[in-house]
Amino acid sequence: MLELKNISHHYKNQSRDIKISVLENINLLINEGEFVSLVGKSGCGKTTLINIIAGYIQPVGGSIFVNSEKVIAPGKDRIVINQAHDLFDWMTVYQNMGLVSKNDGAINKYLSMTGLSEFADAYPYELSGGMKKRLSLARALVADPKFIIMDEPFNSLDYQLKEKLQEELLDIVRKSKKTILFVTHDIEEAVFLSDRVIVLSGKPTQIKKELVVSLPNGRDISVRDSVDFIRLKNIIKAEI
Repeated sequence: MLELKNISHHYKNQSRDIKISVLENINLLINEGEFVSLVGKSGCGKTTLINIIAGYIQPVGGSIFVNSEKVIAPGKDRIVINQAHDLFDWMTVYQNMGLVSKNDGAINKYLSMTGLSEFADAYPYELSGGMKKRLSLARALVADPKFIIMDEPFNSLDYQLKEKLQEELLDIVRKSKKTILFVTHDIEEAVFLSDRVIVLSGKPTQIKKELVVSLPNGRDISVRDSVDFIRLKNIIKAEI
């Protein structure tokens, strides 16, 4: 369980000696096995919040707890996958996986789950953009964290590849039973992937709305044309 209690944060403008508030009283509970998305406009503080959850920075106010233990630093229980290329190009796919686990069985399991078994001896620069994203996810899974935090991981990809990876991600998450916190500014992506969508809005940013996504678990691209999908998308759009 991941719990955010009254998280607030600001940055200090040194030249003007003023505080710029970014986040205010963010309260959120994410249960084991949930897929929760955070959505909001660019610059609303989504990445700041992720950095606080990851333990990279400490909030000005409030606390983060993982299974009742306070987060005070980065830890193996939380892994962040971002939109930047985070693989080591001089290491093979298998060696990249081996950085976080020495369990050959687990490495082979997640390479198979992400469709990368036959590329174990390849280097990241030899992989397509989509395959690199799958490798980042496989590496996170083999580390066996309690939570995987994904910060706009598909943002740089073209629309068709993004749709394909979204479907693959849902399948992989279902098989691995991992808890995911997914950050995006893409409303359609959030609705398609999530059990719940948290809408961030305002200055400083607060949780404006929380929506439960009651769509079938075995979703495919066709669900995007459903009445419920379009309704949820329009509600979120109106709140941001």
